[in-house]
Amino acid sequence: MSDLKLTPYWWESAPLENASSVEVPASADVCIVGAGFAGLSAALHLARAGRSVVVFDSQRAGEGASTRNGGIASGNIKFAFDDMIKKFGLDRAKDIYAEGIAARDHLSAMIKAEKIECSFQMTGRFTGANHAVDYEKQAREVDVLNKHLDMGAEMVLKANQLAELGTDSYEGGQIRPDIAGLHPGQLHKGMLDRAAGAGASVISETRVRKINKTESGFDIITARGSLVARDVIVATNGYTDGLIPWLERRIIAIPSQIIATENIEPKLMDQLMPKRRMLGNTLNLYNYFRPSPDGKGIIFGGRKGADTQDLVKKTEGLQAQLVELFPELKDVGISHSWWGYTGYTFDYLPKAMVHDGIHYAVGFCGSGVVWATWLGLKSALAILGEQDAETIFAKYPFQTRPLYYGKPWFLPFVIGLYDVKDKLNRLRYG
Repeated sequence: MSDLKLTPYWWESAPLENASSVEVPASADVCIVGAGFAGLSAALHLARAGRSVVVFDSQRAGEGASTRNGGIASGNIKFAFDDMIKKFGLDRAKDIYAEGIAARDHLSAMIKAEKIECSFQMTGRFTGANHAVDYEKQAREVDVLNKHLDMGAEMVLKANQLAELGTDSYEGGQIRPDIAGLHPGQLHKGMLDRAAGAGASVISETRVRKINKTESGFDIITARGSLVARDVIVATNGYTDGLIPWLERRIIAIPSQIIATENIEPKLMDQLMPKRRMLGNTLNLYNYFRPSPDGKGIIFGGRKGADTQDLVKKTEGLQAQLVELFPELKDVGISHSWWGYTGYTFDYLPKAMVHDGIHYAVGFCGSGVVWATWLGLKSALAILGEQDAETIFAKYPFQTRPLYYGKPWFLPFVIGLYDVKDKLNRLRYG
């Protein structure tokens, strides 16, 4: 691993910009904390509506999850649709999934309208079933999705699996045709350029230290100066720190790690990923993976290793899973390995809401490419007082738990438990 780069693969063709010498203005209509997909989506819409907008980020713009994810545009909710019906009722479950469809459509339309070159392709996603019982559950979900939402989902028998994925590790799987892939680094760069072009000031590597509510708005104190703003949007997601304790108690920052392979022979890529879809599986410590946008390698991510900060261990764990899935890759090197924080909520639902006058677009639960751009837009629309601001994700309370203050002390236990469950399921179901 001597040539291994410990930075995201995406930064090769979309390098991050260092902080510029932009001065902190004395005032703005809207201050946004977080210059990722959510913050930039809000900034772009607000600036084009004539508002003065300042966006702060404690890192370089996009250095968090927006340029560290797998580039899978799913807009998933962490419940199977039939489980969601049991939890929320049919009508509310349909509303939640319908908003996911709208959010994916918005992302596609935004990329097209803004002419952002980011390798966006509606590839669909194949999710391999690790066990026969998982396949049966997927099949039930397909029936419900197609019955109520005309999703066009379908099941693939194990006998036909090689047409989707060059492995016999799964017991068949599910195809969702409505899921796309893209290059998240290029998407972020395009959104950053468009927001700046619309007049938004993006000030990176500048931490917001305090937000004080006043009679007319907010005083925002940063590491480089202060300003006053009428409205504030916080879009920090998994990179939420001690700025707002109320939010910190409601966001669970969970690490996710990814590796990228060196180039693979074209014939082997055709064998392993013949349809170049986005991919996943049904493990508790699940994997998400895909071909690189140029089709020359594989991007492979997962939750295994989330209980350690040791990047070598994270890399070795993911590479072992990759080779177990595709033994043909045992001699293929890893070019990049990186990780970042996803932001989860206790009820597994994204949030776009207002608390004590501050707007929040957070809690994307591992599906931030779609939800961040969508809920950033919704926060902007709410500030503008537009009718389209309504979202289902403003209607559920933003939950916390006793003894939780922003540090997920329980995470190693949960990761260990999921690992044990995966091992037991393997022994039980084969």
